[in-house]
Amino acid sequence: MSFPSSVEVVEVGPRDGLQSFPSWVDTDTKVRIIDRLSAAGLPVIEVTGFAHPRVIPNLKDAEEVCARIHRRPGTIYRGLAPNARGAQRAVDAKVDEIVGLTIGSASYLKKNQNMDPERANAQAIEAFRIADAAGLRYVLALGMSFWCPYEGVIPEERITSMVGEFRNAGIRRLYLAGSVGMEDPRHVNRLFGRLRDRYPDVELGFHIHNLSGMATANIAAALDGGAAWLEGAICGIGGGIAMPQTLGAVGNFPTEDLVRMLGLMDIDTGLDADEVLAAAREVGQWLNIEPRSHATHGATREAVTQWGRDHPHEYPG
Repeated sequence: MSFPSSVEVVEVGPRDGLQSFPSWVDTDTKVRIIDRLSAAGLPVIEVTGFAHPRVIPNLKDAEEVCARIHRRPGTIYRGLAPNARGAQRAVDAKVDEIVGLTIGSASYLKKNQNMDPERANAQAIEAFRIADAAGLRYVLALGMSFWCPYEGVIPEERITSMVGEFRNAGIRRLYLAGSVGMEDPRHVNRLFGRLRDRYPDVELGFHIHNLSGMATANIAAALDGGAAWLEGAICGIGGGIAMPQTLGAVGNFPTEDLVRMLGLMDIDTGLDADEVLAAAREVGQWLNIEPRSHATHGATREAVTQWGRDHPHEYPG
């Protein structure tokens, strides 16, 4: 496999993590979390979303969050805008980057955004026009790029065609979302490679979930296929908002595990894995949750080495 020398890590916890959180997280805590992630050096932080408050009530304080966070020089603060109206709100809130949204599965799109694909795609392009006119960065999220609980495997040609449509509209940065975390590494690698070869001027990222437990293999497959950035959420919080109730947790891949994994692979992220881990432990305490990551439960080389020193005659297995 071929891996890049460096990759950007994007933090989506404050938006994708908290939008489906089981209880309201007050604005003070949201600002505290974002400021802690900024202090940890995350280069891109998705701070909130500009959907209608009736649709995502957990993010009804989007403008207040944007107004109150401490903006660290060098960090990009971005907001999700699922439609043109949301994009204008994001511009007014002075985000640095807008994330548009469309879905590779028509069935999920109907449940999640109550739109058909043509309308959703048109709204994504209009959101791009709004961001571009305001001089802001824009990235388009392609949800359900690989697999959907309602439709199964998403045809690769469908995603390829969608990327081509958006590229022709002027969008050059998109990410493929494994929105449920049931994709497999061969599919991930093949689709990223196919898009890289067909649209070499388009930059692609990978938004990672881990329901199946194959996320680490999928990360390696995406990097080998040309992914330029990876998206995780601190403590592994968050997930889809229109899933069958029996699926269980569909959380994002924990940022603290992602940063540590990339470091062990000698892929530069510009981040200190221990500092990100410390941030995860604090965020877990503030949210009163048990983080889903391996790192916060002692599964690091350093922790295991220390255990061996402290227990020289015991075997941890």
